[in-house]
Amino acid sequence: MPHAAPVWMRRLVDGVTSGELHRGLPDSSRSGGDHDRRAAVLMLFSGAETSAELPNDAAILLTHRSPTMRSHSGQIAFPGGRVDPGDVNAVDCALREAWEETGLDRTSTTPLAQLDDVHIRASGYPVHPIVAHWHTRTPVGVVSPDEADEVFEVPLMHLTDPANRLTVGWRNWRGPAFTVDGFLVWGFTAGLLNASLHQAGWDNPWDRDTVHDLHDALARSRNNERLL
Repeated sequence: MPHAAPVWMRRLVDGVTSGELHRGLPDSSRSGGDHDRRAAVLMLFSGAETSAELPNDAAILLTHRSPTMRSHSGQIAFPGGRVDPGDVNAVDCALREAWEETGLDRTSTTPLAQLDDVHIRASGYPVHPIVAHWHTRTPVGVVSPDEADEVFEVPLMHLTDPANRLTVGWRNWRGPAFTVDGFLVWGFTAGLLNASLHQAGWDNPWDRDTVHDLHDALARSRNNERLL
């Protein structure tokens, strides 16, 4: 329902529906993977519906994946997971997974647009990101500590602050990252956040050139990730 987007989100949603945001992602993440093992994630934005500019209360919902999980353990992520046979589509999957992980009431959200599938090389899954607006904030929290042991909203003003942005690298790979309350947001989640901030026009200039070692950055963080 792109027409239901708040004014301040319309540039972002237009970029999703036109495919421009997808084209702004790294080439290696735009396609590929096992399409029999699809997944979906919910990019849930909250913030005043009446504001024309990015509102001060604008935020996005993230989770910290339990360090005991088999895949992507310890990472900061959007709510989401594998598409089940009972899911109607990727939107249904993203909302179901968000409910299972955070207790999110799906009636409090308005799905706005769906990106083309994004490939995660680590798992081989094509992932469908769903952009939505949380029109009525409802209680959320940790539902299953084995999946996500922290659930929190991050103010977009925090993500756009250059002091909280950096570039991380490992071997021949490099990518954008964010620091959030001691956590390091990197990889798939940071790539989508970075592309979204740029597409929406919320970006501020930040140091893209200095590359910080990913292992060092993770060691200093609260992620408790298994090092690569």
